[in-house]
Amino acid sequence: MFLASLLAAASLSLSAAPVSAEKLANKLFGAKDAPSQQAPMPIGSYARGCAAGLVELPETGPTWQAMRLSRGRNFGQPEMIAFLEDLSAQVSRINGWAGLYIGDISQPRGGPMISGHASHQIGLDADIWMLPPKRLNLSRADREKISSISVRSADQRKITTNWTAQHAAVLKAAASDPRVDRIFVTPPVKIELCRTAGRKDKDWLQKIRPYWGHDTHFHVRLKCPRGATACETQKPTVAELSNGGDGCDDSLTWWVTAALEPQPKKPKDPNAPKKRGPREYTMADLPKQCAAVLSSR
Repeated sequence: MFLASLLAAASLSLSAAPVSAEKLANKLFGAKDAPSQQAPMPIGSYARGCAAGLVELPETGPTWQAMRLSRGRNFGQPEMIAFLEDLSAQVSRINGWAGLYIGDISQPRGGPMISGHASHQIGLDADIWMLPPKRLNLSRADREKISSISVRSADQRKITTNWTAQHAAVLKAAASDPRVDRIFVTPPVKIELCRTAGRKDKDWLQKIRPYWGHDTHFHVRLKCPRGATACETQKPTVAELSNGGDGCDDSLTWWVTAALEPQPKKPKDPNAPKKRGPREYTMADLPKQCAAVLSSR
């Protein structure tokens, strides 16, 4: 009788326990410390996907250093690693720049991250610091402590004295590369480039896109590589965004005027579905191929 009561209570306790939620994708991908042993492939979109067969950017090279190594985010598609090595070599010939300090690229298998970026999920995004490297022999500890510099004023409306003609040259070199789809910069930088660039600079200037939060680095996004059938091309294109021009039209001033003014609060719709961000994605939210990337050796 006593044993039967215990079994009944245990059964009731188990049935009353809530069903555990599916584990979040960012926890699963964040736990991986090595790339998958698969052929390289960006899978899905820049902000909802994963990456097979990524390559690690060496911590230090002749013209670059990877920063914040403790994050484990110096992995990218082979095209991204080659681009960063090529660009850093080109930049090392610009006065005052020994090369590049390179921030986050992607996790070893891409995917959503535990903190920080919404994108950087398929190995085709990279952050490059605005801080001109004076030397390229920083220790691992140094790279955790040192910070980049902001080239945008506190009121978000203009550039600061940290901005130089050499910064403009670095951005032009990056945007002129045919592998690049677009580059995100703080809006005042785009305005300054529009002011100083020549009229024949439409092709590269079109790729420079204003966006919030890029005052200490610029964010390079590469195109889907040739033959990458699982990679989703970003829409709209930069040509569509700029109406075929260089993006230096009147709409650019919105970023440093109306966009910074207090906006009236819209009443919340209690019945509207909750918008979920990358840190709430489960594996069901990602392309099906990501399960194989996660389970691969």
